[in-house]
Parts: sequence; C-alpha cells; structure tokens
Amino acid sequence: MRHTWIVASALATAVAPTAQVAFAVEYMDVAGAQRSAYPEATAFEPYTVSAEARADIARDAGRFVGVPQVWRVRSGERLLGWFIVDEVIGKVERITYSVALDPSGAITRLDVLAYRESHGDAIKLPAWRMQFKGKRSSDPVRLDADIRNISGSTLSCRHVTEGVHRLLLLYDRVLAHA
Repeated sequence: MRHTWIVASALATAVAPTAQVAFAVEYMDVAGAQRSAYPEATAFEPYTVSAEARADIARDAGRFVGVPQVWRVRSGERLLGWFIVDEVIGKVERITYSVALDPSGAITRLDVLAYRESHGDAIKLPAWRMQFKGKRSSDPVRLDADIRNISGSTLSCRHVTEGVHRLLLLYDRVLAHA
C-alpha cells in the first residue's frame, strides 16, 4: 500500500493530454527571397491569379491552401521571370515557400521562407531544394519519382512537392500567356 501513489501517478500520466510544442521559424522574408532570386531586378509587379484559374488547377493537382502571391519580375523592360510565394500544410501547420521561375517557366530557385512544424524542417536544406532547379510543368515533379524524400520529413517533402507542381501548372496555364 505504500507505493499506490506510483500506480496512480502512472495512470494519470498515461491519460493526461500531452502538449504539442510548435516551432515557428522564419528563415527569410519575401523581400529577401526576391532579392536573392533576382539580384538584378528593378521591378516586382504584382499579378493577380483569378479564382477560376486556381479552381482549374485544383481539379488536376489539388487545391491551393491560400491564394498564391505572384510577381512579374523585370529589369528595365526585360522580363526576368516570375516570383511566387505559396503555402502548403506540412503535417498540421503551414509551410511558406517561394519559387522563382525564368521567363520560360523553369524553376531557378526554391526557398523555404517559414516553417512552423516541430520537426521535419530538413526541406530547408540546399541539397533537397536543388532537386527542383530546372523543373518545368512537363516534368513529373513527384515525390519518390524525380524528387527524393527525406526520412522524418515525408509530409513536408510531399506537400511542398505537390505545391511546386501546382505552381508549375499555374505558370503553364496562366503566367506563360500573361
């Protein structure tokens, strides 16, 4: 009977709700990501993507979590490409990332701007992000097909990869004609 407190304590610990600790890390702001992707740019012109275009892409590649922010990038009159900020859900929290495209729609850079999950942030490592360089809408851009997974970051890898695929379709269907 002297140790009944141990049993009670163990039971209380087993059924007590556990707190999930969230870690929000902002690696780069939008302006910093724009300067890194296009150091020679003189103008970032906002471009609005219609709800109809987003719905069309969602039918083929899944829905957008939010509304992607899009900028046409110029140096004087010369088009340098497109800069897009988007968000996906990692496991339960949003991941904010940016994609820089050249004028032909090929990815030149992918950056993770903010990561809010408690683990799985290995997607911010340059080696993983570099897999996207040169990808176009005609490429599969699928996890475990042409994009490697990172153990322990599977959901983050999968959802960012799916998000990038949507952005490439956005270029192909909308921005290439703008």
